[in-house]
Amino acid sequence: MNISGIASRRIKELPPYLFAAIEEKIERMRKQGIDIISFGIGDPDLPAPEHVVKACIEAAKKKENYRYPSWSGKKEFKEAAAKWIKEYHNVSVDPEKEVLALIGSKDGIYHVHYAFIDSDDIALCPDPGYPVYRTATKFAGGMPYIMPLREENSFLPDLSAIPKKVAKKAKLMWLNYPNNPTASVATEEFYKEAVDFAKENNIIICSDEAYIYLSYEKKQKSILEIDRHKEVSIVFYSLSKTFNMTGFRIGYAAGNEEIIKALGKIKSNADSGVAQIMQDAGIAALTSQKSKEFIKNNIETYKKRRNLLVEALESAGFKVSKPEATFYVWLKISEKLEKGSSMKFAEKVLKHGIVVTPGIGFGEHGEGYVRFALTQSEERIKEGVERIKKALKSEK
Repeated sequence: MNISGIASRRIKELPPYLFAAIEEKIERMRKQGIDIISFGIGDPDLPAPEHVVKACIEAAKKKENYRYPSWSGKKEFKEAAAKWIKEYHNVSVDPEKEVLALIGSKDGIYHVHYAFIDSDDIALCPDPGYPVYRTATKFAGGMPYIMPLREENSFLPDLSAIPKKVAKKAKLMWLNYPNNPTASVATEEFYKEAVDFAKENNIIICSDEAYIYLSYEKKQKSILEIDRHKEVSIVFYSLSKTFNMTGFRIGYAAGNEEIIKALGKIKSNADSGVAQIMQDAGIAALTSQKSKEFIKNNIETYKKRRNLLVEALESAGFKVSKPEATFYVWLKISEKLEKGSSMKFAEKVLKHGIVVTPGIGFGEHGEGYVRFALTQSEERIKEGVERIKKALKSEK
């Protein structure tokens, strides 16, 4: 069968998914016996909390969890999520109407486009940014409008630069702070500007806050703390990075009741809900007092790794901005490589068994940068930077 001849246009036009391509390269090199130190994919190397794992095991023994779950999420899970938001952000959300369980936050990030984007509608997407914002917009028939994130503007979009006719046609605006890949954070002033902009132009703010609880020196605000009445906002929260639960596939959305309802309508037709076993694990993560100490220890581990990587890269001659949040370091390499090619840099270090994510994979404004994920031990970080030094010297 000639599959390529009958594949949909959207599949033919879809670029390769960056992280899938990275995983394939790593696997090929490992099969060749090459020792790989991967700073590429943001997948925690640390274990999930023991109390969460125990809750998951116990949940797997319950017969009621063998059946189809509710498409919107268990009452207890949504209540736990609402309680968490109240405790950390001092914002009240109705667990029944303003919270929706997700199969990881990516699930909601992707499907919300189908709830609001029709043919030729616009979604405002940051660049560099998580590729799914753009691809999901296109899959829904819409058009991504790029909001450049530039270093001179602290990697915040310049909302005043968006043409009025674009703003009036836009339905969604994606914000992601603390940011992937730049590790930048949003100021309260910027969030106020964004909320005012959204109200003026009747735009939904989709705030991806997967890294909000991985903050080092200063607690980060949620957009819900600014849009307290939830007039224009929906937030996508994830347990993946906060609790090292990427493989559990559990997250939730919270915010404006009508936005949540519309997203829920899409999801009720697209899947059969989040596995109740994983929701029970999520309840343990969101309600146990042990979780607070776990997060604190997690942050301390990443902080040590951050400091080590930054110092090591500086010793290699790079200028590095120390991130305030996330487990990423966004490294400007244009001064170290002709034309600032992030792909060339990634290829150079890959020959020495080092994987970094080229900035161009996050959009054209990511060119000249590479992203490091702090998902290696301190020993491997030291070794990795030494290999990078050798890689750059060998190519001179």
